[in-house]
Amino acid sequence: MGAARKPPFKEQVRTAIDGALAQQPGDLTAFLSLMEKAGVEVLHGRGGVISFRLPGQDRATRWRGSTLGSGYGPEDVQAVIDGRAPARPVFQGGAGPPPRQRINLAIDIQQRIAQGKGPGYEHWAKLYNLKQMAAALQYLQENGLTDYDALAEKTETAVDRAHALAGELRAVEDQLARTSALIGAVVDYAKTWPVFDSYKAARYSKKYLAAHKDEFDTYRAAKTSINELLDGAKLPRTEKLKQQRRELAKQKKALYVFTIAD
Repeated sequence: MGAARKPPFKEQVRTAIDGALAQQPGDLTAFLSLMEKAGVEVLHGRGGVISFRLPGQDRATRWRGSTLGSGYGPEDVQAVIDGRAPARPVFQGGAGPPPRQRINLAIDIQQRIAQGKGPGYEHWAKLYNLKQMAAALQYLQENGLTDYDALAEKTETAVDRAHALAGELRAVEDQLARTSALIGAVVDYAKTWPVFDSYKAARYSKKYLAAHKDEFDTYRAAKTSINELLDGAKLPRTEKLKQQRRELAKQKKALYVFTIAD
């Protein structure tokens, strides 16, 4: 007989969590130390995010209840450490934990399709639902997503990518808005500079200032905006700014298309 097939990585992480909690760690640091002693690599990311990675695992498993399942998130583990929740029993005998009840998505949908056959099923709404389930079944089978762990992993990847794209889109939109605002301020400054120059030539005449109040307000606002937007940097040529705006607009459009497509 061949070697027994190892359970999925997430199942192994859950088993390691149960084993670490069974040793009654005094705090979260001690718990993570026990995880490492069990052969689980503990990765610390930005914002305090923690992920686990097992030997042979390419993509680390993020530590959260939505990924590992109910009872295995940071809050659940902390509750056990604090004594507010009981630890799960660890299966003895070296054969691993009792198998979790798993549902094959393809079989589940096939059963639903089969259940739909019967009198009155010709109704257009039910027929529509049948087609939708069949399309979902085909997609799951073609992409090898026949169990919930595989689907959850693919979903997590898609969500992470969507968040990354959304972040890139916001950054490009912010830069585009700043560039457009800078161009507008430069145009206003160029239009009203002759008025300020004439004001100096008139030896800062109050009468001249009063007669051109609107132009002076625009001039001062434009100058303030330019200084704030540049923040000490050198002012690029107007043509360069316009080229930058065109490139940012293209990036925004491309990112928007990718975000919608995903």
